[in-house]
Amino acid sequence: MNIFRVLLAIFFPPLSVLDKGCGSFVITFILTVCGWIPGIIGALIILNNPNR
Repeated sequence: MNIFRVLLAIFFPPLSVLDKGCGSFVITFILTVCGWIPGIIGALIILNNPNR
């Protein structure tokens, strides 16, 4: 996870996980619509997952 991804996750959470798949994008988008902070947390968790 590089600094560009972290900044993108803070300012545009759904765009930061776009290359992780459609499911990750949709989940992060829904979390961002519900609240900005849950979207950021969801994006950082998805980006920090070593299995992907």
